[in-house]
Amino acid sequence: MSTYAKIIGTGSYIPEVVVKNEDFIDRIFFEDYGKRLEKDPREVIEKLYQITGIKERRYAREDQTNSMIATEAARAAIEDAGIDPESLDYIIFAHNYGDVPYGDRHSDFVPSLATRVKHALGIKNPWCVGYDVAFGCPGWVEAMIQANYYIRSGDAKRILVIGSETLSRISDPHDRDSMIFADGAGATILEAVESDTPTGILGHLARTDAAEEAYYLFNSKSFNPDFEGDNFFIKMLGRKVYEYALTNVPDLIKRLLDKLNLDIDDIHKVLIHQANEKMDIAIGERLYKLYGKKMPPEAMPVTITNLGNSSVGTIPTMLDLILKGKLENHSINKGDIVIFASVGAGMNINALVYKF
Repeated sequence: MSTYAKIIGTGSYIPEVVVKNEDFIDRIFFEDYGKRLEKDPREVIEKLYQITGIKERRYAREDQTNSMIATEAARAAIEDAGIDPESLDYIIFAHNYGDVPYGDRHSDFVPSLATRVKHALGIKNPWCVGYDVAFGCPGWVEAMIQANYYIRSGDAKRILVIGSETLSRISDPHDRDSMIFADGAGATILEAVESDTPTGILGHLARTDAAEEAYYLFNSKSFNPDFEGDNFFIKMLGRKVYEYALTNVPDLIKRLLDKLNLDIDDIHKVLIHQANEKMDIAIGERLYKLYGKKMPPEAMPVTITNLGNSSVGTIPTMLDLILKGKLENHSINKGDIVIFASVGAGMNINALVYKF
């Protein structure tokens, strides 16, 4: 008998505020610092839709913070698992910007967001350890990897893993990339189980490229030179990120499958971070091409169309929607093997293979 980490509950929080593409019609966009974009905003919006597949995105309410929406996802996961939250050994919270209050683009990290969630859940157990993970968009997958180590080592029995972000709070309103970013939260409960056959988390792999790639995503001032204040915003070199992801993500996933003696035909779903629909599909197609095959259209679910890119929140939210029967034409059943994979600031890539 061996110990494995199994998902026993999932939850998500999809913010109520819906922001459609047409809501950006009156925006004044700049394509670089001080360089105004002269194209009609309608043309800019349509081009972004063609590339990213985004029709609308979700924003947290003005009275909400990242830790608050994460708490809602955590409550849903705890309820789904049917457990006493006092039985949790760890709360691992993946995010990148902390709590950013509406109208004040400054990150608040103290106390940790995991501590804030523990407090909001009313957990009194002092041996329930809460801490945060900052690993770019792959943060939730990395937190799952860490949780797996705790469980496999015998250090923990139950762990709450959260991926949540409010990217709308740190998006430059004068940067067209702001239309990509969104808010959202997802959570999972992992539990130690004994099994004669491999189950739950089967394996994982991660890498960081920082020689040339460290600042493909970074923080900086608004593109609009007249923007008041010392606010920082998320910025990215879109073309660099795209090329890096297409070159390296399929290779990492294949290395992981080879390590586990699995073939692409063994995989039921590939749940990849919802960064850009065109990029994600290209990654999937390249992955299958490494095996000399075409990617089945049902292999890669998509949520970015209506939810946008909520960074670490995209994969756990997608997983919850599928398991709850809320993502049309997609399901996961007992025995299915699924890949979770992500790429983001660092530049970091990771992947995890899970058997349900």
